[in-house]
Amino acid sequence: MSHFTNEQLQFLRSQLMSDKRDIEHRLSENEHYGLGDSLKLQTGELSPIDNHPGDIATEVYEREKDISLLEHDEFQLERIDSALHSIEEGHYGTCAVCQQPIPYERMEAVPYTKYCKKHQPETVVSENRPVEEEFLAPAFGRTSLDERDDQNGFDGEDTWQIVESWGTSNSPAMAEGRDIDSYDVMAIEATDEVEGCVEAYESFVATDIYGHDVSIVRNRQYRQYLENREGEGLLEPDMETDDIY
Repeated sequence: MSHFTNEQLQFLRSQLMSDKRDIEHRLSENEHYGLGDSLKLQTGELSPIDNHPGDIATEVYEREKDISLLEHDEFQLERIDSALHSIEEGHYGTCAVCQQPIPYERMEAVPYTKYCKKHQPETVVSENRPVEEEFLAPAFGRTSLDERDDQNGFDGEDTWQIVESWGTSNSPAMAEGRDIDSYDVMAIEATDEVEGCVEAYESFVATDIYGHDVSIVRNRQYRQYLENREGEGLLEPDMETDDIY
């Protein structure tokens, strides 16, 4: 038997019925958030596959939102129907976990609930994040790692250099240095860094596709490598530079 009075039970029942009518009316009026029609019919396009995915990005976003709203309303209807059934069965207002009566004040606020305040399932936002975010965080904290001795990875500056290589709206008049008079030297550290490599030696050490047969590309970085006496001697005989050592 319910622990509520007849007046209280009648009020809660009327509230449930009112909420149910509102949801059903809303779904009927908006044709289940317009999901009765296909995306092609709603957009007027011959095909949902356009020349570019971005052409129908807004429509896809709105449709995803409508699906979420529809699922929420349907879930609410299920909970309301379950509560009305509990009233008919005579166990309405009893916690599904501890089997103790739920206070009337709580049922008045949430008439379709099955749980008391103590045993209400908590909505916990998971803190488990993709491992890639450990490298990306903080989002704007890796602009340049050049000044750090313990870092030689790909940073924000390297990203900008790749984008910048395709051209910008800047002109030599906007350059930081006063001696820049050509677009070719506008890039950040364009003459000091090796493109596509983290360490300079990666630009002149080569192997076959299997990782064997190490060979040397005698470029400018290779000459600087020898002149700076880096590494442990020559990687392969070079008669032209024997006098350096």
